[in-house]
Amino acid sequence: MSSVYKMTELVGTSSHSFDEAVKDAVSRASKTIRHMGWFEVVDQRGLIKDGQVAEFQVTIKVGFKLED
Repeated sequence: MSSVYKMTELVGTSSHSFDEAVKDAVSRASKTIRHMGWFEVVDQRGLIKDGQVAEFQVTIKVGFKLED
């Protein structure tokens, strides 16, 4: 039997790093999306406040297997 997968796009944010933004997005999504298997970073950007980096933002695609 073959499998079917779906991808969904998420945006994660962090005040510390891009890495943390990805981890936070995956962690939060795991509360409602089952069978996640991979992610792909689509975009990275950030917010500047008063001449300083204030927030890291990442857009990721998360792939997960659909239930039978």
